[in-house]
Amino acid sequence: MAHILETVMLVCFGLSWPVSLAKNVKAKTAKNMSLPFILLITLGYIAGITAKFVAGNINYVLIAYFFNLTVVSLNIIVYFRNRRLDKKREPGEKQD
Repeated sequence: MAHILETVMLVCFGLSWPVSLAKNVKAKTAKNMSLPFILLITLGYIAGITAKFVAGNINYVLIAYFFNLTVVSLNIIVYFRNRRLDKKREPGEKQD
């Protein structure tokens, strides 16, 4: 039962990440994104995955952890892309 509840928690959190990713890709700006927040969430998923391996509790729940970690990591990539786009739009900046 504990594995099911953990999976439900991860799925609930995980459903927001693809939505966030799509929004951030579409927005093309990093102004409403928080890199420290995204990195903190990434660290949390890495800790959860590591805990599973350390405890020898390797099961289907890891699928949800890895999915969430992947989508959050994509948000990091989009953050830097959007930040680059923001810099290109700044007045007085040299365009490459």
